[in-house]
Amino acid sequence: MKTTFFGILQRIGRSFMLPIALLPVAGLLLGIGASFTNQTTIDSYGLQSVLGDGTILHALLTVMKSSGSVVFSNLPVLFAIGVAMGMAKKEKEVAAISGAIGFFVMHATINAMLEIRGLLVAGALPDGSLGMTLGINSLQMGVFGGVIAGLGVAALHNRFYRIELPATFSFFGGTRFIPIISAITYVGVGILMFFIWPSIQNAILHLGALVNSAGYAGTFIYGVIERALIPFGLHHVFYMPFWQTGLGGTAIIDGVTVSGAQNIFFAELASPNTHEFSVEATRFMAGKFPFYLFGIPGAALAIYHTARPEKRKLVLGLLLSATLTAVLTGITEPIEFSFLFAAPLLYVLHCILAGLSFMFCHIFNVGVGQTFSGSLIDFVLFGVMQGNAKSHWINAILIGIPLFPIYYFSFRYLITRFDFKTPGREDDDTQETKLYTRKDLEARDRPATANSNIAGDDKVSALILSGLGGIANISDLDCCATRLRVTVFDENRVDDAMLKSSGAKGVIRKGKGVQVIYGPHVTLIKSNLEDCMEGSH
Repeated sequence: MKTTFFGILQRIGRSFMLPIALLPVAGLLLGIGASFTNQTTIDSYGLQSVLGDGTILHALLTVMKSSGSVVFSNLPVLFAIGVAMGMAKKEKEVAAISGAIGFFVMHATINAMLEIRGLLVAGALPDGSLGMTLGINSLQMGVFGGVIAGLGVAALHNRFYRIELPATFSFFGGTRFIPIISAITYVGVGILMFFIWPSIQNAILHLGALVNSAGYAGTFIYGVIERALIPFGLHHVFYMPFWQTGLGGTAIIDGVTVSGAQNIFFAELASPNTHEFSVEATRFMAGKFPFYLFGIPGAALAIYHTARPEKRKLVLGLLLSATLTAVLTGITEPIEFSFLFAAPLLYVLHCILAGLSFMFCHIFNVGVGQTFSGSLIDFVLFGVMQGNAKSHWINAILIGIPLFPIYYFSFRYLITRFDFKTPGREDDDTQETKLYTRKDLEARDRPATANSNIAGDDKVSALILSGLGGIANISDLDCCATRLRVTVFDENRVDDAMLKSSGAKGVIRKGKGVQVIYGPHVTLIKSNLEDCMEGSH
């Protein structure tokens, strides 16, 4: 039961990655557009003649701001589509369109129920209970509404996409049946949500109030848990409700009720009336910047200095690449995995320091938001460019500066004290912590030309398939930002050593759910593996 639940959660977390992947580009458009159309910024830097109202650049930046804002305004339906597609095992495009249909029908049904009961008039329900969803006045369900639609439609899709109907109705069989059954089902779900969602909404708001009432301690606990879930791939499941629902707070911005920490921040970013970003919202985001930009490099330097002298050149290339990835893109898993499996105690320390980073950013009113991760790009866009008066971004730097030596000296002490086998310290005959160079990666990505009976002659794919117990043992295959995520039929047939020999940095197993960690290039590995699997049939 426990392992099945983990497998489901890992697939849900993976399915979140598609809509989340839209946020960096949308945030870039909104951040640049909002920054340079803000009248205070224009006046402060004397740019009226270049960026003032009526100029070509002002018009272009206004378009960028609007095109970025529309993504954040419509995240619920994007989650409905993305989750349905991500959770579907086959015919994903059908699941995607069905997810949208289920979402529309659910909210239209709720709207009809509200109208029948006379609850659409002002004052009939508590403030914030209603909201416009793609032009439909419905209950304010936020991203939860999209997730409910996506998960339910995916379950229907996986159950019925191969259904055979009687000859008279055979045209509506197979994948054509999915939009039909989704629409019918979500009429019922909409009626059900009308009755039960207000209670769920109240529970969410009370839980959010509890987190808020815990003050700085609540922020610390949030930061620790968010980082602790990274190895299990469940961090998306944890933080998204805070970012996208009333769990992360509710605010009225320009007369519109907005729920969710990230939504509040971007609504404030787009508003010309914002003088200071809400720290009660950014407390769930800002804490990443100090330890992403300062702590991670400190840990990497400690790992480098504790490596054996003869291996430092090899380790330098690995750590430099992983550190730059963390700082510039906010993807910290490559560097975190370099010590997670070799020294779990270091990861425990890392989680505690991350929690402290979140807490101190809350204490010192750091109001910097983010799109996908705490990268340098997000920090500049949503902190530096907004001005210190609005974001207090300088405080994040002041918090980060002492984190560098804290990470460096604590990691260095623990590595040497307990002789942890971090990169560059492993025994030559220990395969578990083998250090892969760039040449290894290039060789791994080149098609093999001999000694392979797998279609595509890809030795790496052959190794992965063998390590997973063969094609027949694979039930579901996908990936997230850094991991190959697989559901197998028989977990006993999975060979960790063989998977690691294919270049994996680590393997996480929970029953039939297997996560094989490769790094940011995992999408190429997945594509090669799928080609290999298709060609072998």
